[in-house]
Amino acid sequence: MRPAVVLLSFNSEDTLGATLSKARMISDEIFVVDSGSRDGTLELARRAGAVVAEHPFEHYGAQRNWAIDNLPVTRSWQLHLDADEVMDDELVAAIRALPDDPPHSGYFLPRYVKFLGRVLRHGGMSPTWHLRLFRSGVGRCEERKYDQHFLLLSGTSGQLPGAMVDDNRMPLSEWTARHNRWSDSEVTESDSDEAAGRLKPDARGNPAERKRFQRQRYNRLPLFIRPFVLFVYRYFLRLGFLDGIEGSIFWVLQTFWFRFLIDAKIWEKRRAGARRK
Repeated sequence: MRPAVVLLSFNSEDTLGATLSKARMISDEIFVVDSGSRDGTLELARRAGAVVAEHPFEHYGAQRNWAIDNLPVTRSWQLHLDADEVMDDELVAAIRALPDDPPHSGYFLPRYVKFLGRVLRHGGMSPTWHLRLFRSGVGRCEERKYDQHFLLLSGTSGQLPGAMVDDNRMPLSEWTARHNRWSDSEVTESDSDEAAGRLKPDARGNPAERKRFQRQRYNRLPLFIRPFVLFVYRYFLRLGFLDGIEGSIFWVLQTFWFRFLIDAKIWEKRRAGARRK
């Protein structure tokens, strides 16, 4: 198999080189969809032989679907990555070993987070599984504003060994600023009853459906209580503390601060709505 590779980028010159280096091991048809980089991202991508397309960013789901709909992909399979997601040798070998016509229409890839220079391997999120490799024409990204997943329009899915590592190099100031913005998107999603084109929560489904089922259960817990529950679960019960000081910072910020901020904004929004009545 030699899929087309589609990368999303924004000011990604620090990580894009390593991602492209691995991508070239499985394909010579590589696209970089950029959303207004002001550093050396575009020059780096072109030097590496990638086809660069520029498109304004709305949210990840919209950007990925724009790429699916508009890029001149010629291959029968597509692999979608972010500019900071670096495949390891085992995953590269697993993709290369797939036949041109494998038994499934899409494959879930294991994803690890590298935070403050350390790959996190505990906390119940290592790895998470993402559908990123699929036949052209059968993959679509959810139109969610946050926590989007690809879904298959037809066919079955499998899983591949190895890992793609999300090499997150942004400073904490940028990390928290982005999560503050994403918390607004999550609040918007909490009021949405849209079901079309979205994953269906399923405790016995594929990895993404199981994850969405778990999120559905979390959302049923009381505001302000659930961030504490999630932190205790990930940091203590799922041994997140074994990821060292880097893990401690991540789990406090990701599973407590971020989720508490979402709850506070939901509470604020509901109070404002009650006052208008």
